[in-house]
Amino acid sequence: MLDIRPVGYVIGLLVAILGATMVFPMFVDVIDGRGEWHVFLQSGIISVLTGGLMALSCANGVREGLTIQQTFLLTTLVWVALPIFGAIPFVFGATELRFVDAFFEAMSGLTTTGSTVISGLDALPRGLLLWRGILQWLGGIGIIVVAMVFLPELRVGGMQIFRSEGFDTMGKILPRAQEIAGQITVIYVGLTVACLTVYAALGMNFFDALVHAMTTVSTGGFSNYDASFGTFSGPAEYAASVFMILAALPFVRYVQLVNGHSAPILRDSQIQVFLIVIGVLVVATTFVLTSIFPHHIEQAFREALFNITSIISGTGYASVDYMNWGPLLITMFFVIGLIGGCAGSTACSVKIFRYQLLFASIKTQLQRIRSPHGVFLPRYQGRAVGPDVLSSVMSFFVFFIVSLGILSWALSLTGLDFITSLSGAATAIANVGPGLGDQIGPAGNFSGLNDTAKWLLSAGMLIGRLEVLSVYVLFTLQFWRA
Repeated sequence: MLDIRPVGYVIGLLVAILGATMVFPMFVDVIDGRGEWHVFLQSGIISVLTGGLMALSCANGVREGLTIQQTFLLTTLVWVALPIFGAIPFVFGATELRFVDAFFEAMSGLTTTGSTVISGLDALPRGLLLWRGILQWLGGIGIIVVAMVFLPELRVGGMQIFRSEGFDTMGKILPRAQEIAGQITVIYVGLTVACLTVYAALGMNFFDALVHAMTTVSTGGFSNYDASFGTFSGPAEYAASVFMILAALPFVRYVQLVNGHSAPILRDSQIQVFLIVIGVLVVATTFVLTSIFPHHIEQAFREALFNITSIISGTGYASVDYMNWGPLLITMFFVIGLIGGCAGSTACSVKIFRYQLLFASIKTQLQRIRSPHGVFLPRYQGRAVGPDVLSSVMSFFVFFIVSLGILSWALSLTGLDFITSLSGAATAIANVGPGLGDQIGPAGNFSGLNDTAKWLLSAGMLIGRLEVLSVYVLFTLQFWRA
């Protein structure tokens, strides 16, 4: 029988930690003299007590490591439990959101999706704005640990190809995870501080620089303003583009770099392809903007660089309403949202390495057709790729596309139009943020959607953030029988 005590213990600790972080927005509201500080005090007490009691009640079942069953269950339930408690300040705070909206906002934050149901961000208490940033910052570092430790161990979506990429958990998931998480945290904090410093030097006040640094490095995209990053047009867009790209690169390479090994980050084909794709898209978009619209070259390049980097990395900031750029570029923005960044980063969506493996597999199949008696193997970074990896990647693509289709269909049944349904499903599963159209596009938000659509999109964010397969496996009989 499956022992859920180790799972409950870890979830309880994480809920308690989440509750403890509510002290920071509470102090901000106290300093500002806002009466909202008690909301975070009450929410923090509820979260710490609930999480602490859960951890204490399950402590007698803790072992050195987790079984595969327990790890699958933990990976999904953490991203269900934390948004529930992360939603509490939105319910009792100045927004006074209904629970469905508060849960949507918290899920969007912790999955670093960046979709929002809140209008009038400019007038919100700074405590709530900071809380939105904290949710995304915690979600960003959390997903790095999941992508580097848990998913390779669970052989989800081809992630097992990275088991030898600097870290090997050797089946003892939790003990090794603690060591890896410590190294990642130092680098993650360092990137955040560097981003904050640059933003402040470019004219942002300290609070805006802090929140936007957290949501940039986490590739989350929550902003303190309804106009998103359009409030800071100019040099800050270049800085944000740089840090979004840095956050979308594999963090294992940073760990290797600080340990004196620079070759891996320079030779990583995933990084090379990612940068080439961004470069090609930016040049093409700049050309279109200067040819069709009245843009200066610098402005066109800056807007193209920022918005393309934002969407492909899954950050979801917008500096302009690119819905006005014409159908060609609008379609391009939809497609690049389904590309994503590198594996083991804060970025989301399909990921570059899966497209590399897909094209390598197609190339190999074409070679076999041309030379039936030859022996051809798909290769990734010079290494032959086994059939188990390819099967896992192909399964991911199938489930990703099927999930996108089913979620789009389900959203359309709630009364949404085709563009809103399709782009809403894509932005949820790919964890991008804004969709397309007047309602959920870069100039709008998700507040006008019906409750059913918000629950569906929340589920889509969870499924997409956890690489699809690690969630679906919980719904198979074999999983519970094992």
